[in-house]
Amino acid sequence: MRYIDMQTWSRRNHFMVFKTFNHPHFGMCANVDVTAFHPFVKRNGYSLTVSMVYVISRASNAIPEFRYRIRGDQVVEHEIVSPSFSILTGADLFSFCAVEYAGQFSEFARRAEKNIADVKAHPDLENDPGKDEVLYMSPIPWVSFTSFNHPMQFHPADSIPRFAWGKYFQEGHTWKMPLSVQGHHAVMDGIHMGRFYETVQDYLYHPELVLGEG
Repeated sequence: MRYIDMQTWSRRNHFMVFKTFNHPHFGMCANVDVTAFHPFVKRNGYSLTVSMVYVISRASNAIPEFRYRIRGDQVVEHEIVSPSFSILTGADLFSFCAVEYAGQFSEFARRAEKNIADVKAHPDLENDPGKDEVLYMSPIPWVSFTSFNHPMQFHPADSIPRFAWGKYFQEGHTWKMPLSVQGHHAVMDGIHMGRFYETVQDYLYHPELVLGEG
């Protein structure tokens, strides 16, 4: 982790403006092409949820703005950020499952499988209040939504990015999936979200390179 030099930071003025907003988060929702990704995941017996969590985490770690976090009047850049995602635990209820990010999908999937089993055995909704090197994620496989809003505190608003993806659907000869992204405008802009979507889509086009052959 390193502290950003607020005196020389190129977006210092943007930070000073948007950090004062009551609702400083902004979001996008776009359909990503999973024509190659989905059958590859199923063919190799991977979990679609864990695979998407990994893809989003890998893309977020590749873009500095998704690793920035606000701490008072300062901004830090984490070397690595890790996902915390919702999973069903029975009786139409969910819990949060945190998994330490690993660069290799095989290792990440192993960690995720263990943690998912632990959370299902001992459900809770606790998040470490002092931990901000995380990414919040929600799989919503029942709806091909066109927009999404995440619950969050506004005073002060945290700077942890939030993601959700929905039910995949066919459009012509391709299969698509809605993916929403929400971020704090004091540390990122639309161009950074655009880079995120480009990176994710590249991963989805080449699942054999990103996830590896099973």
